[in-house]
Amino acid sequence: MMKPSLGLPWYRPAVAILLMQVTAAVAASGGGPDAPGSPPAALAPAANTLFDYDPGADLALKTRATVSRGDVTVTEVAFAGSPHGEAPPVQATLVRPAGPGPFAAVLWVHWLGDPVTTNRTQFLEEATALAREGVVSLLVEAMWARPHWYKERTFETDRAASVRQVVELRRALDVLLAQPGVEAARTALVGHDYGAMHAALLAGVDSRVHAYVLVAGTPSLLDWAFYAAKPEVMTDYLAQMRPLELRDSLARNPRSEFLLQYAEKDEYVPLAKAVEFFAAVAGPKRLIVYGGASHAMTEVPAIRGDRAAWLRQQLALR
Repeated sequence: MMKPSLGLPWYRPAVAILLMQVTAAVAASGGGPDAPGSPPAALAPAANTLFDYDPGADLALKTRATVSRGDVTVTEVAFAGSPHGEAPPVQATLVRPAGPGPFAAVLWVHWLGDPVTTNRTQFLEEATALAREGVVSLLVEAMWARPHWYKERTFETDRAASVRQVVELRRALDVLLAQPGVEAARTALVGHDYGAMHAALLAGVDSRVHAYVLVAGTPSLLDWAFYAAKPEVMTDYLAQMRPLELRDSLARNPRSEFLLQYAEKDEYVPLAKAVEFFAAVAGPKRLIVYGGASHAMTEVPAIRGDRAAWLRQQLALR
C-alpha cells in the first residue's frame, strides 16, 4: 500500500491491542527472510543507482497561470521531469505565501482513487492553509493521474515507469527548493497510496526531505501489481522489480522522521500490511490508525488535523 513504540492516539483499546500483537509477531520473527514484516535478508546496495539523474539538467520551468487567494498565490507550472525529454513535462501547482520568507517546503504526491482527486488538486486546500503559516508547496501530477493508467500499464514497463516517477519526484524537489525564501533544512513530503509508495522509494536515495507523511501505502509495489492480470513469467517479473523493494529503501534512511496514517479497515491495505510498512521504516516514526476511515482517508477530520499538526512541529512553523 519493531523498535520505537507505536504512538497511537486511538479510540478503542481492542484495536490498539491488535496492533501490538501484530507488532510483536513481526519482532518475534527475528528479521529472517521469511518474516512477513521484515526486509529481505539481502539488502540492495546502500546507493540504488537506478534513480540517479543529472541535477544540473535544465528544469525548463514554465508558468501557466497564477491566481491570488488572499495573501497566497497559486501558480500552475510545468517542468521537465525527465532531464532528456523521455516523458512529457510534469504538471504541477506551486503554492506560495506572501513575503520574502524564510519558508518551509512541502512536496505533495496524490493518490490513485476518486478521479476527481487523482491529481494535483487532492491536497490543494491543505497546502493553501499551510501557506498562511509560512510553507511553500509543490503539488505534482503523478503518472497514475492519467485516465485508465492502471489498466493500461504493462508488466514490461512497470519498472521503468516507477524509476521515471521517482526521478520526477527528485526533480520536483529541485523545483521546490529553488523557490525564493525556502529553507532546505525544513522540507517535508506528503504522499497517499501510490504517492506514499513512490515517496518511500525516494526516501532511500534522496537525503533532502526531513519529514515524511505517508498515507495508506502498502509495503511493496507487488501488493497491487496483479489485480487485473499476472505476468506470463512471474519469476522474471519479480526479479525485474526486486531493486524497487520499498522495505529496502526505507531501511536506508535512518535520519528522516516518518508519520504513517492508516485506516483501521482499509479495503486495500490490511492492518497487518500497515504494521509491515511501519516495521520497515528505519528512522524515527509514528503510526496512527483511524477508526471509521477508508482507503480514501477523508472520513475522519482528525486525519487532516493530525497531519497538519505534525508538519507544523517537524517544520518549526511560526
